[in-house]
Amino acid sequence: MSWILKMAWRDTRGSRRRLGLFLLSMVLGVAALVAINSFGENLERAVDDQARSLLGADLSFESRQGFPPEIEALIDSLGGEQSRRKSFASMATFPASGQTRLATVRALEGGYPFYGAVETDPPEAAAMYLAQQAALVDNTLMTEFGIEPGDTVQIGTRRYPVAGRLLRTPRETAAAMLFSPRVYVPLAALDTTLLQRGSRVEHEVYFKFADGRDVAALEERLRPRLRAANVGSDTVEEIQENWNEALSNLYRFLSLVGFVALLLGGLGVASAVHVYVKQRVASVAMLRCVGARSRTTVQIYLVQAAALGFLGALLGCLIGIGLQLLVPTVLADFLPVEVDFRISWAAVLLGMAIGMGVTVLFAALPLLAVRNVSPLLALRSSVEASQAGGRDPLRWGIYLLIGIGVAVFAIVQAPNVAFGIGYAASIGVVFGLLALTAKGIMWLVRRFFPSRWAYVWRQGLASLYRPNNQTLILILSLGLGTFLILTLFLVQQTLVEQVSLAGSEGQPNMVFFDIQPDQVAGVKAAVEAQGLPVIDQVPIVTMRLHSVQGRTITELRADTTFDVTWAHAREYRSSYRDYLTEAEEVVVGSFDPVMPEDTEVVPISIEQDVAEELGVGLGDALVFDVQGRQIETTITSIRTVDWQRVQTNFFVIFPTGVLERAPQFNVVMTRAETDEDVAAVQAAVVKDYPNVSSIDLSLILNTFEAIFSRIAFVVRFMALFSILTGLIVLAGAVLVSRYQRTEESVLLKTLGASRRQVVQILVVEYLFLGLFATLTGMLLALVGSWALATFVFQTPLVVDYGMLLLALVFVTSLTILIGLFNSRNVYQRPPLEVLRLEV
Repeated sequence: MSWILKMAWRDTRGSRRRLGLFLLSMVLGVAALVAINSFGENLERAVDDQARSLLGADLSFESRQGFPPEIEALIDSLGGEQSRRKSFASMATFPASGQTRLATVRALEGGYPFYGAVETDPPEAAAMYLAQQAALVDNTLMTEFGIEPGDTVQIGTRRYPVAGRLLRTPRETAAAMLFSPRVYVPLAALDTTLLQRGSRVEHEVYFKFADGRDVAALEERLRPRLRAANVGSDTVEEIQENWNEALSNLYRFLSLVGFVALLLGGLGVASAVHVYVKQRVASVAMLRCVGARSRTTVQIYLVQAAALGFLGALLGCLIGIGLQLLVPTVLADFLPVEVDFRISWAAVLLGMAIGMGVTVLFAALPLLAVRNVSPLLALRSSVEASQAGGRDPLRWGIYLLIGIGVAVFAIVQAPNVAFGIGYAASIGVVFGLLALTAKGIMWLVRRFFPSRWAYVWRQGLASLYRPNNQTLILILSLGLGTFLILTLFLVQQTLVEQVSLAGSEGQPNMVFFDIQPDQVAGVKAAVEAQGLPVIDQVPIVTMRLHSVQGRTITELRADTTFDVTWAHAREYRSSYRDYLTEAEEVVVGSFDPVMPEDTEVVPISIEQDVAEELGVGLGDALVFDVQGRQIETTITSIRTVDWQRVQTNFFVIFPTGVLERAPQFNVVMTRAETDEDVAAVQAAVVKDYPNVSSIDLSLILNTFEAIFSRIAFVVRFMALFSILTGLIVLAGAVLVSRYQRTEESVLLKTLGASRRQVVQILVVEYLFLGLFATLTGMLLALVGSWALATFVFQTPLVVDYGMLLLALVFVTSLTILIGLFNSRNVYQRPPLEVLRLEV
């Protein structure tokens, strides 16, 4: 064995610099895995350590309808330290600037949070705002409107001095606060008109127990009583479990994206070893002549590959540990806790094992050819080294091991087995399509070679299929990186465009809601006074399901064999009208616009997805609890609804003549063409009706773009590893095959080619490589984005051709620059000097 190690070391003389670059192709993939998995372990530890601060209490109850008397009695009997909070959407107005924004208001009393803290600027504001009857305003909102501590914010009819900036709160991430900025006010100073019937208010009570009671067992015992009253509950253990699941899915997904970079590095290893082995054929033949067995020669080069894999994995682990400091910053908007830096030795060992395993497996494929090198090659150069054929069982065995390894890693990292298998299969499909494309390009170029092109163009194009070409490896690496980046961009553009189109072409782009029946006429008059049209006015009645097909929701929850879904437990906001909108289409039955006089059972129209969740169809019976009164209904039609339209869409529609006297609130929709019109109509309505809130579509669009851009940045951060790995593979492929390119350059110069022509031939070669790689990745991105848009988001694909052109130019230009930079010694040196060099 020591003899093999010595030979492996000696054989690398003269090639160590070239081999060192293909070592780097593994580094970024290992670094990505180590960084993400180390971060994941630290994140789980942080969630476990800070679990109480995530909830802010030992136990919490939540209800959207307030707590009924029996639950209030239960709350009193539990004792402990208690705190109340009411949360709802309302307009926040800043009188100094006259600007208005929809915000989530948190009205508190008591010492919540009992664990952790509300972080503010200045820090003392969190402890002072309740006693001072002041407000804490989300930092993003204050920055956007230029608000400073000491200014005033108006919620409803009450005005509060702004005590400070709200930086972090329990249970909420920065991304969530971006979507709906928070304003904290004292519950005792709240304008109670904002809590009128129909307003969407979440009532919460938080408990802190100092007697060491088993909170989890207590919550388990109380759960049936709470669920019967439509009251939710949370414990520290449940919050911890929910966050662990959500965040582990996040970092596992990112590690899967990073794993692609490692696979690309494996392809770089296979390509480099393939060229390296071709350079060492004579050395292998000489070893065979002095008695070395075929197995021994394979072991020599396998030891080299394993050593390089070890060094590459080690360097990747060191970089990954350093990158771990950056990952929490990249993901900061999605984290509810602060993550401390600790080295995860489990992640380091995993990175080392996977890095070395991938290196050895991918290097073993080209090393199979070493087994068949004939000793006669040392004596007669005309003897060809036979290659391992497609029927070689060892080759197929290595393919199988690679496939199993990818599948196992994907399954381990994925949220579930099905996702892992699907991810591994997707990687196989994408790699297969890229490989087929590369092979197809080489065949087409050879088959339909443009013999009438200029000499430089013919030579550059022919390089795509000549021996030692890098067409396959570069289309795989650069094509995959381009595919990842462009797919994400196209999906983002598609989703953003759909939000934009939803409010275009005369569609409403402003919605006023929580309008009480006696305020409808006044709100409509205020809108029209600003010169804006009232496009629609819709009544909304809140209700819950009481029974489905004769079985009450309570009975269904008690039945362990029955799956109670969100459709059974949710609060329904329904409406009544005698028409269908453009966003609705009846697919089963017929719509009843008016309540029939000859029956007491109300015909209703139900949305298709809800019907599937409830397991009901045409003619089935549902009983709704409309704020204390039970209404028997039967399904007479099932509708599909285009939820992307900016209008009031409902799961359940009642006919006219049933709900007119039920407690309700109204929605008024209009369209404002400019930001000034939006600000003016909001100010006019809120001034006279402070309980009324509004949604501005342009604000939704901006928020959506901001949140999606954060998500896209995270995924692009991981996809960048694939792009950089592809570029390293490109550089390594050029350097490792530089000897063959030098021979070609010498031959061309000997035949009379100038230095300029040699450079032009290289430019043409890398032009075609970059062009084909980018076009392949672009085509796959278009197909993948179309599939996601059609089958997942159910919307037409939106393509930004300008961005595609920019990507094509950028990647192609980068390929040319890297190719020329690493080939500079090939075309800069004279033929005689090159021929005298010992390579």
